[in-house]
Amino acid sequence: MTTPGQKPARFPDGGKRLVIYVVYDRRGGVEEFVRYALQGMRSSAAHILAVVNGSLDAAGKVLLETVADEILVRPNEGFDIWAHKDALDHMGDRIAEFDEVLLTNDTWFGPVRPYAPVFERMDAQDVHFWGMTDHEWEPLNKFTNEGELPYHLQSFWIAVRKEMFLSPEWRAYWRDLPAMPSYFDAVLKHEIQFTKHFADHGYSHSVAFASADYPTEHPALFNADLLLADGCPLIKRRPFFHYPPFLDRHAVIGRRTIAEIARYGYPTELMWSNLARNVQPKTLNTDAGMLEILADAEVSYDRSRPFRLAVLAHCVDPRTIDHLLNRLICIPVPFDLVITTMDANSADAIRAAIDDRGLPHAGKIETRIVPSKNGRDMSAFFVGCRDVLTSDDYDLIVKIHTRAPSKRGANIARYFRRYQLESLISSPGQFANLLALFQRESGLGAVFPPMMHIGYAVAGRGWSQYREPAVQLCEDLDIRVPFDGATPLAPMGGMWVGRPEALKLLLRDEKDYRDYAVPKVGKSDGADLARVQERVVPLAMGELGYHCRTVMNQEHAGIAYANLAYKLDQMSITPPGYPLEQIQWLHRAGWAGAGGIVAMTRMYVRVNHPRAAAVLGPIARPFVNLARRGMHLARTVLRRGRSIEGEAL
Repeated sequence: MTTPGQKPARFPDGGKRLVIYVVYDRRGGVEEFVRYALQGMRSSAAHILAVVNGSLDAAGKVLLETVADEILVRPNEGFDIWAHKDALDHMGDRIAEFDEVLLTNDTWFGPVRPYAPVFERMDAQDVHFWGMTDHEWEPLNKFTNEGELPYHLQSFWIAVRKEMFLSPEWRAYWRDLPAMPSYFDAVLKHEIQFTKHFADHGYSHSVAFASADYPTEHPALFNADLLLADGCPLIKRRPFFHYPPFLDRHAVIGRRTIAEIARYGYPTELMWSNLARNVQPKTLNTDAGMLEILADAEVSYDRSRPFRLAVLAHCVDPRTIDHLLNRLICIPVPFDLVITTMDANSADAIRAAIDDRGLPHAGKIETRIVPSKNGRDMSAFFVGCRDVLTSDDYDLIVKIHTRAPSKRGANIARYFRRYQLESLISSPGQFANLLALFQRESGLGAVFPPMMHIGYAVAGRGWSQYREPAVQLCEDLDIRVPFDGATPLAPMGGMWVGRPEALKLLLRDEKDYRDYAVPKVGKSDGADLARVQERVVPLAMGELGYHCRTVMNQEHAGIAYANLAYKLDQMSITPPGYPLEQIQWLHRAGWAGAGGIVAMTRMYVRVNHPRAAAVLGPIARPFVNLARRGMHLARTVLRRGRSIEGEAL
């Protein structure tokens, strides 16, 4: 260890603090949570330099100018670490005017608690540098699976006093900073090295909220609620986009953390908007615990703030209209009703059924005839009711229908209707509680039932042939919300309650009924627009900053959880470890196919000889594809042969 040139010192009375704050936005904008974070810091900062990685649009520039003294736009290279390096180079000799430099970025929300008490406490310490949070030493570096993981201050917030940032060691560190093309480079080459590097040179450090005071080695991720309780002014964004099975393994409950954030007065709409635009919807829904189980007794709806409500319902077969009417009589507030159907006779029958039953809270009631069955309820909604959706006459739209799967058996069709409709409208109190969700959160775009798993095998393959057309649609609409993995969070039953303004991007893309024709199987593999749109709804809303929630009534929550828990138990019998390890093991093994010798051999090699699998995979793939085609052809010939034999008999 060497001895630094100057002893550590306190932050002087009347001292000047330079804040270097790094921003990255894939769209080139700047979000409101950034303004809020920097506004709260103004009283503690003499100068704020905002560094933008990538592009900066005009609106983002205007926003930053309200809170920053300088703006530096640079290429998006080297993550926030190289952005800090470029900012230090940009400041040059001016840095000597300051007593402390705070290196931070936009990977956190705050202030949830006030900054001032933390600054005051750390100002009084004789140190060369300090961090907001730290990470304990670990005997194994989990990023490389070899060597130790050094104790380190976490790099999202490191404050450095003049006695260190004017030193030759400081200049040498940034001069020799290696390139960081990947996130792991940033972690391995800077974050876990910075503290040790300067400590080895004799520089002293401290931390505002030490991991030793918390029950885990990584409180910023695992104990965010405890940090807030102790006065930590910020919350990392990572607990709301990290891999859900990992957080599950460590019992990180995001829903409770969000409740604490709201309780301390942070404007959570800033958080929701950012997360909706930048996190995979299903990951966010899981990490933040965004499934709402709605009670039948009204508990939270404020009737002094009513919504202008419209129900848009599609009913092709008048014999199924009772399925809708049984739900509509449960809506306890005024609403207008538009029912779409296929012909005049059906419209007359539907209207007669409505008159017979009576809907006491319905205002205007209209039946519309749509000219095409292409796209089913989705075309009836986006094309046949476009005028309603774009009229600004309604705050909320209820989209429901009577369609049921025709190829899955009568019981599955019956339960599909019950699950979808009753999760949204099961009783007057339950629906009032659903409306209260929209009163509580101005950024809530839609609610819909979770993916149905009873009678269905959608889990793990919800995208299927619809992913590529969905990617193309999102590119056309400039939707940049990241896609979910195997199965999207989406209203795949075609029913939801939502704000029409949250659908603006999908409505901007004007379609007609011909666009909804089911394509022939081929390049698109039969991926019709209706099912693609179902899967894109949360992405389109997220791009505008609206988040989605899933909802169930108490009955279906009980049914679904019991069945899902049993299936999970059965599927967990053979893979080793906790669910996290089981999932990772299955992902390493890869697709099991039909369980034949080729698939089993491939899985064995992938699990036990991953390097060999990586080398052999590209070589073997053409032969495997050829074999699959051959087997498919053989099965087709056999089926035709059996069919001919049957006809002869």
